[in-house]
Amino acid sequence: MTVLADVGDTIRALRKEVCALHEQLTRYQLVVWTAGNVSARVPGHDLLVIKPSGVAYDDLTPENMVVCDLQGRVVEGEHAPSSDTDAQAYVYREMPHVGGVVHTHSTYAGAWAIRGEPVPCVLTMCADEFGGEIPIGPFAIIGDDSIGRGIVDTLSTSRSPAVIMRNHGVFAIGPTPRKAVAAAVMCEDVARTVHISRQLGEPVPIEQKHVDALFDRYQNVYGQR
Repeated sequence: MTVLADVGDTIRALRKEVCALHEQLTRYQLVVWTAGNVSARVPGHDLLVIKPSGVAYDDLTPENMVVCDLQGRVVEGEHAPSSDTDAQAYVYREMPHVGGVVHTHSTYAGAWAIRGEPVPCVLTMCADEFGGEIPIGPFAIIGDDSIGRGIVDTLSTSRSPAVIMRNHGVFAIGPTPRKAVAAAVMCEDVARTVHISRQLGEPVPIEQKHVDALFDRYQNVYGQR
């Protein structure tokens, strides 16, 4: 099935972008083998572009990215979409501001997932990017929208763009897929640093007023505008 011609150029651009962003997941060692994925919302349409299921990262091309509707049904593509498609479609339906979703199985965040423990906000980078602790989401079975419901329920009450799903891994959101990837990268970095610090002793928390100030500066002042 072919998407409408008026969105064809956008789809082609997003296929290239989503494919290229998967290289960042391997570059930052957030995934192994075929695990993990990046998806993007198609602006102005009830569509998303996502990685095909079970395809090795070295074999990904813009052409084998899969286009689905926001019910998770394939609209365009020769491959089956990621097993996380229903979950991510749910996120896009329920969170209109989200333009990209990323899923990783990174090692240190995965260790927090196994413990079922949020990563405390004891590092300025955590305050900057996540506005507080990196929350833990509920355990959910893969294959339907259960994970998506857990993501939305957890992040709807948090400033964090990432959630560590219990016994599973990281799901990160962003206004663009690139920002979602950045959140996943920073989640793993924070999870690693805090884990190491706990081997040395009890981490020192950051006062809430400083967390708020750091978050505001990073979100509204830092970088190029």
